[in-house]
Amino acid sequence: MKRRKLLVLITTALAALLLTIGLPTLTSAPVVAQSNSTLLVSAAASLKEALEEIKLLYRQSQPNVNISYNFGSSGALQQQIEQGAPSDIFISAAKKQVDALEQKGLLVGGTRNIIAKNKLVLVIPKNAVGITSFYSLKDAKVKKIAIGEPRSVPAGQYGQQVLEKLKIWSEIKSKLVFANNVRQVLASVETGNADAGLVYITDAKISDKVKVVVTADEKYHSPIIYPLAVIKSSKNVDAAKEFSQFLSSNQAKAVFKKYGFILP
Repeated sequence: MKRRKLLVLITTALAALLLTIGLPTLTSAPVVAQSNSTLLVSAAASLKEALEEIKLLYRQSQPNVNISYNFGSSGALQQQIEQGAPSDIFISAAKKQVDALEQKGLLVGGTRNIIAKNKLVLVIPKNAVGITSFYSLKDAKVKKIAIGEPRSVPAGQYGQQVLEKLKIWSEIKSKLVFANNVRQVLASVETGNADAGLVYITDAKISDKVKVVVTADEKYHSPIIYPLAVIKSSKNVDAAKEFSQFLSSNQAKAVFKKYGFILP
């Protein structure tokens, strides 16, 4: 019994000595490992400003998730993914491109979701006059009309649908200047390289160099929606799913609304 008491006293004394001289003890708090994830989001060009702001919000709660964006036309992004380019999430400006990837088995099942909607508008340079409707595009004084390439740019596809519905597509086709994405259309009108252009209302809202002439009637074109899905080849499927869910959160919705998007 005396030996046991003596051993306890010696052990206590050694522990006190270690604490006094600052040496680490076996009871030091463990270091928690932090894992970092990097996500590449391929997204329609019209989402740029909203998604950049949403990224900053997301990083506040998930500082270990690094998000990079690849903005472009939905058709071009679809082709990149089909050809094996790395991507974790795809956000298109139309249903068509996401459908194509799903049909080829390139999406994670159950991850499709519509995060926003939009409207198509006819814009002209801010100080321009004389164009008051879609029918004004037939006037001889209108030389160039910017529009997205309908085969790869959803805004161009919607624009063609409207112009055909109004029965003026064939009359103005020779004036059309096709762009690789909707932001190129906007830039053409801003610089005066085009007399008018067809963009989304959200594009018009971010520019102080153009003005909206008219908003296309929704019955003249397919629904303008932004479907999202996680790519099956992603190396960070769980992180991609979490960010996808955040894009439907109230915080993200507030940002989309701020930039003029319509909530689904």
